[in-house]
Amino acid sequence: MFSIYGIGNPLLDFIAPGDFALIEGLKTRTGTMNLVNRDKMEHILGQVVEYKNTPGGSCANTIRGVAWLAEAVQVEPMIYCGGIGKDAFGRRYQSILESAGVITRMAGKKEPSGCSVIIVTPDLERTMFTCLGACRELDEKDLDFEAIAESRFLYFTGFMWDTENQKRAIFKAVEVAGKNGVRVVFDLADPFLVQRNRDELKDWLPGKIDILFGNREELSLLSGIEGDDEQIIEEAEDYAEIMIMKLGSDGCMVRQNGKIFSESGIKAEAVDTTAAGDSFAAGFLYGLLKGMTVSYSARLANRLAAGIVEVRGCDYQSLTQSDILKGS
Repeated sequence: MFSIYGIGNPLLDFIAPGDFALIEGLKTRTGTMNLVNRDKMEHILGQVVEYKNTPGGSCANTIRGVAWLAEAVQVEPMIYCGGIGKDAFGRRYQSILESAGVITRMAGKKEPSGCSVIIVTPDLERTMFTCLGACRELDEKDLDFEAIAESRFLYFTGFMWDTENQKRAIFKAVEVAGKNGVRVVFDLADPFLVQRNRDELKDWLPGKIDILFGNREELSLLSGIEGDDEQIIEEAEDYAEIMIMKLGSDGCMVRQNGKIFSESGIKAEAVDTTAAGDSFAAGFLYGLLKGMTVSYSARLANRLAAGIVEVRGCDYQSLTQSDILKGS
């Protein structure tokens, strides 16, 4: 009945250009996700000159990407679930998702809706400062287990490991998916998150996940080795049936049924790497939903990721569907 049931953190994004001195002054590293309270987030926002406001959150970016591609050739409806505040930001966020063709199963919470300030430095890396707000209150009681059982894919990211109640929701969703033949897809999402939760992830992942996404650093941290790309992806073979190592402009490496192959990246005039990985996952999942091979789906993923880095923010409407779909 449904193509994807996504569980994530609904975040209103404030995307702003910034220099390396700003990141250094905030005592973090470019390209990472940092959890902050609302006062800290507002302090950081006050240090930028301008920003673009867009709906965000890694999982929602991916679900919106699949919905956008499905405008060309339809797939079954997709569902997105997350915790939002009973406020204007939450209502706006839900409205944008629904207008994009996504069915929402939002859980209204007492906390304000979550927000994220994303600083894009001159090297085009994005550094996130996220106040989860209502996102943190999502629990298993907020999930629609019947819809999960009737979906082709269950999709979530490592960002759900930031609270115990969110993890419980994921564990229950994966249990339901497993009992009903629903393929489980997981994106590691952030190297610091993998580093913080490595032991738990290593124990939990085997036998739970069908498709695992991660960039080179994330998979290296998970596997515990610092060899070449092929060594890293081989070391992580126990974690999923299909492993995809995202390599940015170099494309991706895939391990399936014991075999490893690569798909070259697409040349792009990058202006902002926000949601590049999320868009990659969207292209890959859409390819599988259309019954295409893993190789085809990887090429489509590379093309959509290359397209999204050429625009500011996760703005699929600024892309041309035929350009993304034609070369895959």
